[in-house]
Amino acid sequence: MTPAEITPAPIAASPEAREIRPPWDDQLTLLIPPNEDPAAPEISIVVPALNEESSIAEFIDWCRVGIERAGVRGEIIIIDSSTDRTGEIALANGARVLKSPKRGLGRAYIDAIPFIRGRYVLMGDADCTYDFRSIAPFVEKFRQGYDFVIGSRFAGHIEDGAMPALHRYFGTPLTSALLNLIYGSSFSDIHCGMRGMTLAALRAMKLQSQSWEYASEIIVKSIRLGLRSTEVPIDFHKDRDGRLSHHRRAGWTSPWIAGWMNLRSMLVGGADFFLIKPGMVLFGLGLATLLALCNGPVVVGKATLSLNAMLLGLTLAVVGLQAFLLGGVARTLYDLLGEQRRRWMAAFGFTRTLLFSTVAFGAGFWLASDFLKRYVSANYTVVPSAVPADRRAVFGLFLIIAAFQATTAMLLIHGVAGFAPLAADRPVTDEARDAAGAPCSTVSQ
Repeated sequence: MTPAEITPAPIAASPEAREIRPPWDDQLTLLIPPNEDPAAPEISIVVPALNEESSIAEFIDWCRVGIERAGVRGEIIIIDSSTDRTGEIALANGARVLKSPKRGLGRAYIDAIPFIRGRYVLMGDADCTYDFRSIAPFVEKFRQGYDFVIGSRFAGHIEDGAMPALHRYFGTPLTSALLNLIYGSSFSDIHCGMRGMTLAALRAMKLQSQSWEYASEIIVKSIRLGLRSTEVPIDFHKDRDGRLSHHRRAGWTSPWIAGWMNLRSMLVGGADFFLIKPGMVLFGLGLATLLALCNGPVVVGKATLSLNAMLLGLTLAVVGLQAFLLGGVARTLYDLLGEQRRRWMAAFGFTRTLLFSTVAFGAGFWLASDFLKRYVSANYTVVPSAVPADRRAVFGLFLIIAAFQATTAMLLIHGVAGFAPLAADRPVTDEARDAAGAPCSTVSQ
């Protein structure tokens, strides 16, 4: 058995505690405390915990203080994959406990989604580094209509020793700036674990990440979904004396691995950034070069641009057009709302694109055929009289390639819409709904 499949320790629950085993995953068990939490919570504090018996009771106390100060009805759900008494202590202190195998941080949140009852969801860590006594700013932003609210340690206070200098002054600012550049956002602390969103938004994200990269996936999808987002300042505390963070427990490579996972998620989710605009620039430069040289050499200063420069223009135009079209396909794949798919399908309508491609192919073939006839008649030798036709043939070759690229891109865009539709929510069985005590009719897979 691998470490990721370690089965958590069973909880010695009191006889009064309800135990629910959902039908869709026999490795999950929901434990509900005897003194049940509010029947209709407005906010759900959902936090994974792995061997946090030294801090879990204080953390739950902090949550209750925060709920009371915010004037909100709330529930606390601890996703427990521990081998110590973390779950038992959490249950004794009135939290709901979802027993789950150790399958990764992102998977823990995915497992919890069907059991969340609140309209708003607040995430974080159970080690008392994030101050859950101060959840009122999050609640206030939710009630103002924001869908996604993330804490900012840089806008708040970072206790001395709470954040390694490498993370504070290099890693987090750099990756935050990179994400903002790629996605046009303005987050100051993308790795802050204290973050919240509406339950509807969380379900719409359809999270896939199993490990640390869930943090970047959430932010990327909040942007892709067009969620109304904001930041609130938070306080960040150092670990309690004697406690080692999960990164330190896993070894010095752990934060680097986590950082790489988040960077990978960020880049994979933003391929269109590297394709569409750069592709348009390359295509524009290449096309301008081709058109300028179609009728003969162009003298620029002491340089004479002729056939070699035209071949360079052909390369730039082909690569640029291909990048732009791939970016369009990427946007239809990333689309969570259907808007990008409709936009790109309208721009590349089936009949219109085929007509354009047919005309472009025909024109390109005609331009190239003149040169081909001269070339064959001269016993397969390029003679000076064929040079003008040579230049036109290069442009004709571009039109033929462009026709092929446009047609295949159109087929891919329409194929994405037809064969990779927006993922549908799966219905919740009556047993599952009763288990969660949730009012909603669907849960995300």
